[in-house]
Amino acid sequence: MAYRDLRDFLKKLDRAGELRHISTEVDPVLEITEITDRVVKTGGPALLFELPKGSRLPAVTNLVGTERRMNLALEVDSLERVANRISSLLDFQSPQGLFDKVKMLPKLAELGNVFPKTVSSGDCQEVVRTEGFSLLDFPILQCWPLDGGRYITWPMVITKNPETGKRNVGCYRMQVFDHRTTGMHWQTQKHGAEHFRSARLKDATGRMEVAVAIGSDPATCLSGILPVPPDMDEFLFSGFLRRDPVELVPCKTVDLEVPANAEIILEGHVNLDEMRTEGPFGDHTGFYSLEGQFPVFHVDCITHRKEPVYLTTIVGPPPQEDYFVGHMIERVFLPVMKMQHPEIVDVAMPAEGIFQNLMIVSIQKSYPGQARKTMNAIWSLGQAMFTKVIVVVDHDVNVQDPHEVVWKALCAIDPERDIQFVLGPVDTLDHAARRQDYGSKMGIDATRKWPEEGYSGRWPQEIRMDARTKQRIDQMWSRLKLDSRQK
Repeated sequence: MAYRDLRDFLKKLDRAGELRHISTEVDPVLEITEITDRVVKTGGPALLFELPKGSRLPAVTNLVGTERRMNLALEVDSLERVANRISSLLDFQSPQGLFDKVKMLPKLAELGNVFPKTVSSGDCQEVVRTEGFSLLDFPILQCWPLDGGRYITWPMVITKNPETGKRNVGCYRMQVFDHRTTGMHWQTQKHGAEHFRSARLKDATGRMEVAVAIGSDPATCLSGILPVPPDMDEFLFSGFLRRDPVELVPCKTVDLEVPANAEIILEGHVNLDEMRTEGPFGDHTGFYSLEGQFPVFHVDCITHRKEPVYLTTIVGPPPQEDYFVGHMIERVFLPVMKMQHPEIVDVAMPAEGIFQNLMIVSIQKSYPGQARKTMNAIWSLGQAMFTKVIVVVDHDVNVQDPHEVVWKALCAIDPERDIQFVLGPVDTLDHAARRQDYGSKMGIDATRKWPEEGYSGRWPQEIRMDARTKQRIDQMWSRLKLDSRQK
């Protein structure tokens, strides 16, 4: 049974000893961040701040800040379970006979049962406020000392493509400017920014409707972060993850639908001819992203549950909670990469690489130049186009072990021969790029080199002890008394 809402998941965490209630008054300005940062980095629990200073509403941080809590959020004992479900669904082939058609029915039924469905009412509209409200009623965080202000950091920002009417859900930081306006950090390559540009082409002085949902069941909360294909509804994929459809309710003042079980909904618009300076912001790179011009979101209506819970997250020097979200994406979407590029064996994105800076890929190499083909393929895959450095290793290298990767990769490369540079789009947050959104990327071919790749030597064998000797030593090990605990 899927979690009904955020509160249902918090109860689960409480029972599992994974939620800490903090009854001491703590300031959302800097103090909640400092506490959460220390807890994240020691693998600690989710935190429910019951008395944020200046607000009567509780705040939750570090919701999925360990692999165990991410597994609990997705109701699995391992992320590989989700990956296997995706692999099964992707393994569609044209059925040849009646038996094959029958075998496909459970897969088709699973997809058919998780489409979002619209309902007439939802808990998120228990309270409706079009006047007399303030964003500062919520315990919105200022995370770091040089931040431009307070930021909503885990929103589900919902827009529609003005050409097709297709919905998009994104997660973009929102700097609070005053009681009823925020920034809308639509980076150039994001779908929200594309909707904004398309709307401006139709009417440069018009407005675009936007809805923002905060706090929901965990799979739905993740919907705006998941790199789903452009033609897939994010709420559909969340329904797949939770094995139950996401229920949506029409907004009160805009033509958009939002999760019925959300804690807080902000309804409003952006003016297509209005931009404002937003930032700085202490970002997931571990550095402050600088000021820039971004659209302004005007909040016209707030709906929420009675006594809502405010869900937020912090980003900053890694590892943070977002690392565990990125790790989930890495494991869950690996089957999609393998389907498109079958030579890929495994992928790793270390925390220190902050998602876009480093990807390590192992491949089953079967022809010359395949490592370079893989690099270019990854640079063509959605958000993976931002990857600054790609290291490709052979299938027998454990990419999840950084010690093995560094050792074997460095022993496998001739720097001049095996490193290539390309120019292209880079993440807006890459402060080292020569220009915003445009710069260079590097690919390293750390696979064994073949004669066809210009290697004229003889590749050496890796040193390994033979199995028989290892077995003999295993049998006598306890008698040698070499363990530190043995005397």
